[in-house]
Amino acid sequence: MAEQITVARPYAEAVFALARERNALPVWAEMLRLASDVAGDARVRAALDNPRLSAAAKESLFLSICGEKLDADGKSIGLLPEIRQLFDALKDATDGVARAQITSAFPIDDRALDGLKAALERRFGKKIETTVSVDPQLIGGARIAVGDTVIDGSVQGELHALANHLRA
Repeated sequence: MAEQITVARPYAEAVFALARERNALPVWAEMLRLASDVAGDARVRAALDNPRLSAAAKESLFLSICGEKLDADGKSIGLLPEIRQLFDALKDATDGVARAQITSAFPIDDRALDGLKAALERRFGKKIETTVSVDPQLIGGARIAVGDTVIDGSVQGELHALANHLRA
C-alpha cells in the first residue's frame, strides 16, 4: 500500500492544485469520491484488471458508468482510491479539518459526542469531523483515531497494556 500511496501522491497533489486553481475543491472532491467508488467496485475492478480489454475499452467502460459526472481533466483510473485519499487529506488540511474515528463500547448520545468533539477540536486546533462506531469488545470506554494519533481509553486497551506490563 505504501508504494501505491507514493505513486498516487503526485497525482493527488496535481489534482488538488488544479482544483484549487479553478476554485473547485468541492466539485473535485465529489468527482474523486464517485470515481473512487466506481473503481473500487469488484466487478469494475475485474474488468479493469482484464488484460484482454484495451486501455480504450477500459476507459470507455469506466466513463459509461460515471456518465457526465466526471470532468474531462480527471481520468487516472487505476490510482483513484489513493488519489482520493490524498486529495481529501490536502483539502482537509487547507480547510483546517481533521477526521476522528471514534469507536465506543456503547452508543454515544449527541450531547456526549458534542463534548468529545469540542475537546478534540481544542486538542488538535482544527475543526473535527467524526465517524462513530460501536464495538462491544472494547468492554467500556472508547478508542479515538485522529490521523496518526490514537487515544485508547477503552477497558480492552487498558487490559492489553496491563498484560504487556506484567509480561515485561
